[in-house]
Amino acid sequence: MNRRIGLFGGTFDPPHLGHTRIARAFADQLALDTVIFLPAGDPYHKTAPRAPAADRLAMTRAAAAADPRFAVSDLDIVRSGATYTADTVRIFRQHYPAAALWWLVGADSLAALHTWKDWQTLVRQTGIAAAPRNGFTPTALPQPLHHWAAQALADGSLHLLSAPPDNISSTDIRGRLKTGKSTAGLLDPAVAAYIRRHGLYTDDTDTP
Repeated sequence: MNRRIGLFGGTFDPPHLGHTRIARAFADQLALDTVIFLPAGDPYHKTAPRAPAADRLAMTRAAAAADPRFAVSDLDIVRSGATYTADTVRIFRQHYPAAALWWLVGADSLAALHTWKDWQTLVRQTGIAAAPRNGFTPTALPQPLHHWAAQALADGSLHLLSAPPDNISSTDIRGRLKTGKSTAGLLDPAVAAYIRRHGLYTDDTDTP
């Protein structure tokens, strides 16, 4: 039987319980054998991460230990320069030519999919799973995505995950850590312990 692999890219700065909850919904609803977390090295569309890549990789590995279906790859960290989703998926497709690949995005990112590099090649190489956001409906997608989304929903290559929207934010967690507020119920205990041990997110350089 061909493997079913989910790919979950993100800055993970830090990884939090919202990430692992949606990864479980991703695995459960699409019957995935593995969900591979891919911490970003140099996200071209975001501000620079607050924590170094090595720390974000270590924290993501700590968070992924919570479920035997979870794994972590450093692919996007060890590659130099900007890392694009289409290139990441292309590499996985080369390594797993017979696997069913799925890429997880938030509904807000799905709405911007047509602005991604080589997005039309991307959606031919992987299924797209969208995590819910408050107020999102497929009819709200911009016009350049209408034809693709209608066809992909019909053939099953676009899947809208069924899960309550999660309001946990890495930005909010960083702010709490900087000001000494509790992060109970937001971080895996192993991730919280790593942050304390390494003194992460305690400076004044963070931005919203």
